[in-house]
Amino acid sequence: MAEDDVDFAVAAYHDEGRWWVVELNPHLGEDVGDLSDALGRFPSDVGVLGLVSMNDDFFVIVRRSGTQVRVMLSDVTAIDDWPLAGGVADLIDLPAGDGDAQAVGDMEILSDLGMTAFDLGVLCDDDDLCPDDVLFDVAERLGFAGELEAVLG
Repeated sequence: MAEDDVDFAVAAYHDEGRWWVVELNPHLGEDVGDLSDALGRFPSDVGVLGLVSMNDDFFVIVRRSGTQVRVMLSDVTAIDDWPLAGGVADLIDLPAGDGDAQAVGDMEILSDLGMTAFDLGVLCDDDDLCPDDVLFDVAERLGFAGELEAVLG
């Protein structure tokens, strides 16, 4: 995997009453453990979100609150081809396989922030949306779309 396979990797965290978004080093899109470790350095009253869009193919959301790590993957078919997706599968004890394209992991990962598992699933199932489109929609619904746009341009 090359760093240019990572469309973007960002941390979004809520602190002092507002959302902040920081671009992360693209190499963090290679390993969910490294991504989780990087998220641990940010303060947040709701947990830090790691958003990674990969090669216009899939995305991963990681949410870290202290030592608790929650993850979701937008497309289970990516686990055999991408180390980041495979790492998510390992965290949720999902075996490799030839499953249909579907989101897996903690679909409730954003529900306390205002995005239900159903809404997240609908976005993941929309074949007309690229992973970055879905993540921008997530950012819009959670209230940090402007900050994400400012960081990614």
